[in-house]
Amino acid sequence: MALIHRATLRPSKLELVAGWAPGRPWGAAAAGAELEQVAAYRFDDPAGEVGTETFVLRVGDTLLHVPVTYRGAPAPELAEHLVGTTEHSVLGRRWVYDACADPVYVAALAAAVLTGAPQAEEHVVVDDRQERRDPTAHVTGSGTAAGVGALGPPTATDTADATTVRAGDLELVVRRVLAPVAPADGAATLTGTWAGQDDPVLLATAQGSV
Repeated sequence: MALIHRATLRPSKLELVAGWAPGRPWGAAAAGAELEQVAAYRFDDPAGEVGTETFVLRVGDTLLHVPVTYRGAPAPELAEHLVGTTEHSVLGRRWVYDACADPVYVAALAAAVLTGAPQAEEHVVVDDRQERRDPTAHVTGSGTAAGVGALGPPTATDTADATTVRAGDLELVVRRVLAPVAPADGAATLTGTWAGQDDPVLLATAQGSV
């Protein structure tokens, strides 16, 4: 379950991403452009410490797929993958990282793709109660594995349209520029739909031993 606070963030999530994405090999379309959030979805951290959120963003005619993680303290091992910091009016300072290098996100993504584990339920804190809300993107993993074994430390490599993540013997490919793409033969997939996009869009694939 993802617990979400009604809060003000300075800078906002999209402002952080807008300042960071143009410097990535896949983010050229975001240079000097305004980002529009189309949809988003989340995964659970079993330990409840790290927030994960993935945005589908429109930049002109391009759709970008941008997963990030939120941490309550800096992670020195992820320093080169820092998107930025933001002041959360409820939780205080949050360190925002490129999720493709964050082992918490990589484990959650692997579980979704390879086992069909569901995305997180979203609950908004309102006064002293929680209200469930529907995510704006719905994602589905094709895999049927019983589980995901221990993963090695992830390494992420960007290209012009994707990020390849190696974690031990597992290879995950996170699509960054969303377009009709056929998955590699034998790959398990994560696909998603959102308002105005009824046909599933390929978001990520996984190959290798689990």
